[in-house]
Amino acid sequence: MEDRFGALCRHAEVALEGAASGPLAGLSFVAKDVFDVAGHRTGAGSLDWLRTHAAATATAPAVARVLEAGARLVGKSETDELAYSLMGQNAHYGTPINPRAPDRLPGGSSSGSAAAVAGGLAEFAIGTDCGGSVRLPASYCGILGFRPSHGRIPIAGIVPLAPSFDTVGWFARDPEVLQAVGEALLGEPAAATLPKRLVIATDLFAGLPPPVSAALSAAIRRVAGAFAHSEERPALGGVEADRLALFRVLQGAEAWAAHGAWIRATDPAFGPGIRERFELASKVTDAEVADAKRGRERFAAHMAALLREDVAICLPTAPGIAPRRDASQGELEAVRRQALPLLAIAGLAGLPQISLPLASFEGCPLGLSVIAARGRDATLLALAKKIMS
Repeated sequence: MEDRFGALCRHAEVALEGAASGPLAGLSFVAKDVFDVAGHRTGAGSLDWLRTHAAATATAPAVARVLEAGARLVGKSETDELAYSLMGQNAHYGTPINPRAPDRLPGGSSSGSAAAVAGGLAEFAIGTDCGGSVRLPASYCGILGFRPSHGRIPIAGIVPLAPSFDTVGWFARDPEVLQAVGEALLGEPAAATLPKRLVIATDLFAGLPPPVSAALSAAIRRVAGAFAHSEERPALGGVEADRLALFRVLQGAEAWAAHGAWIRATDPAFGPGIRERFELASKVTDAEVADAKRGRERFAAHMAALLREDVAICLPTAPGIAPRRDASQGELEAVRRQALPLLAIAGLAGLPQISLPLASFEGCPLGLSVIAARGRDATLLALAKKIMS
């Protein structure tokens, strides 16, 4: 396959035919290079990880499910090193091209998966979303991106980052394909009804630059039109939580628990930003983790109470469009600090979220998101189909 976007891994050609028949028959997909495929080495975006790990002896359940549903695997896709970034850059393999905005980053860490779908290399792709690694590249590349409720899809056979946040997510250009993949991965049929009410989170839109907020206004109206009732009001009122701090402490502690021993033994050649994040992760204390866990519990309880009344929340996927490819590390870190408080909402509370490619700003894609109650994944897939079909 010709890969004009640098989306697919070059260290190994991985291709598998799916079942002869099934709901995904005739569809092709790529899998982020953190998913194990039997007989192949998983690289996780790191030359040293690839070098120090043997070929997988079993295929990750998520990959197996879509193969069993008839889809055809056409390649592994590039990722940020150990999935510990949001921008899509890789110092060893290069940065995939964003097909919808070639002078801008694709977003990460599921960068290759998003670029492959946006560029038409496959009908869908699977990735992982810990801190936003499906939702953010979906927004940046102008495609549909879905993060399921935490724990709904097995994460076995996947290189972990922070297991209490890690989820299997997926991308598609077509809402019917997104829904069909969801049915295969979730083992759940399409939802018959949507939530009754939509809360348009004024407190979250207020944090955007006014021109970006204005660019989303028509998309918000389009989403609201799919609900019987909608209202504009704050979604997080009364919750005093530094979501960025909570997420970074907990993610960092889990990332170091997952990979600290390997890092100490191997001293891998990490690229800019990755090494610094792992160094900070190694310094997280037990007391910080205990405090953050209590904060997470309070935040998750607030979100569960809000969504329990058959409510969905409309919010920005990202604080803006993708950064330029030549942005400095300082500029990219500023984007991370702005994006993570939005992206951490679903992660901290274990909620499903969909990013819809309904807007643009300065000629670049700009996503709009909807979050539903835990376990209501199928309703978000039905919402995308209703809005975009």
